[in-house]
Amino acid sequence: MLLRARSLFFALVVLVVLVASSGSLASAQAPATTKKPNSSPTPAVAPSSPQSKHFPILLLASGNNPAWNLRIGQKGPERLDRPGYPPIALEPAEVEHDPSGQAWTYHAKDTVVGVTTTIHLAREACSDGMSTTKFTFNAVVEHPQLGTLKGCARIAAELFPRIVNQSEDNPDDAAKKKPIPETTITGFKVPTAVAYINAAGKIVVSRGAVKKIAGPAGTDLALSHDGKKLLYVRTDSKSAPESAIVLYDFDSGRPRDLLHGSARQPFWSLDDARVAYLNSQDQKWQLWTFPAAAPETPASLYTGSINALHGWVDTHLLLATDLQNAYWIGDDGKLTQTVPLRDIYGPTFEIRESDTIRVNPGNPDLLLVSANYAAGPLGTASNPNRPAGGIFLYELRTKRRVVLTPPEQSASHAEWSRDGVQVFYTVRAASGTSSTYRVFWDGSASKRYVPATDFVIGQ
Repeated sequence: MLLRARSLFFALVVLVVLVASSGSLASAQAPATTKKPNSSPTPAVAPSSPQSKHFPILLLASGNNPAWNLRIGQKGPERLDRPGYPPIALEPAEVEHDPSGQAWTYHAKDTVVGVTTTIHLAREACSDGMSTTKFTFNAVVEHPQLGTLKGCARIAAELFPRIVNQSEDNPDDAAKKKPIPETTITGFKVPTAVAYINAAGKIVVSRGAVKKIAGPAGTDLALSHDGKKLLYVRTDSKSAPESAIVLYDFDSGRPRDLLHGSARQPFWSLDDARVAYLNSQDQKWQLWTFPAAAPETPASLYTGSINALHGWVDTHLLLATDLQNAYWIGDDGKLTQTVPLRDIYGPTFEIRESDTIRVNPGNPDLLLVSANYAAGPLGTASNPNRPAGGIFLYELRTKRRVVLTPPEQSASHAEWSRDGVQVFYTVRAASGTSSTYRVFWDGSASKRYVPATDFVIGQ
């Protein structure tokens, strides 16, 4: 009887456990009851599309008013060119990508003056306004000195060197290694008619392979554009400021005095028909001229006091300076433009009467200046190892200033070649000897040219 009671009790316990387990399982499997929302469900957010890190390369961007072009190579912007000015080498930097994948912003450093240049490129139809050609890209260049340049761009792979696979480039194959050129300037012309002062102090005129001594001594050399006639100044007295302007004829080999007095710095006009020079009158230097065919009839052109004459800008315009300003003087004696010399020289160079300024033969906006470095942090007074003289270019419109000569040289008396892309100048060595060097207008390939000074060019 007792055994049957125990069995019944255990059966009841098992039954209760099974019922409880069944309820828990049903509760776990039943879906959760949620309140129906009043609004439509939020759509799922799609993953962002991958952004390309590539950017267009091997492009030529260009524009008008003013004219310019810029090359974008494998790493970014490489070079900015403007007609009549030296090329600007660019060092590519980072490239920013627009989220649209259709626009890019390139950054590059102007390697000469160190400022950052920005190029905005967008893939959209573009017209240069000069033709019916439709270009692939719109381009905008922003340069701190040159301002904003607008234009278009196209793919121009033909302008860039062929891209060689690394497997094809065998560093051990000397035949495949090409020497790096000293300069990228091409098409320049070697002068064929020049004059200079040799190591003995004598004046030499050279035309082709023929060299002749024009005089035993002299200063202020000026060679005619055909290279056949040389003007120079001969000092007649060591104690008095008496001098003579002498004309040497290359074909006859004979010199003759054109005029006497206190005269200096003669310059041929561009057509060789007139000569301008400085004449001392009333204890000041004035600008005078005379016809090349009639030197006995000199006439005053500008009676204002000036310190230096720098030559003809064109057939009707001359450039002169005092110690404050540069003056553009018409052949009617009227001033057409005045520019403060401090604007041209900046803080790096000091203003002296012995400085020379030469206008580029093909671009009157581009000046070539020979001057001494200023005293102070950038000059010779604080650093005795710094050379005394330097050559720099200055653009009147943009106020861009670029030093051409290497820092280890003491340079002076710079002159343009007739093609306007070469500069010849005198370098004074530490030993006291001097030579003429040549450098291209972008500052490349500076080298010794001839053991002489005061180098001037006719042709």
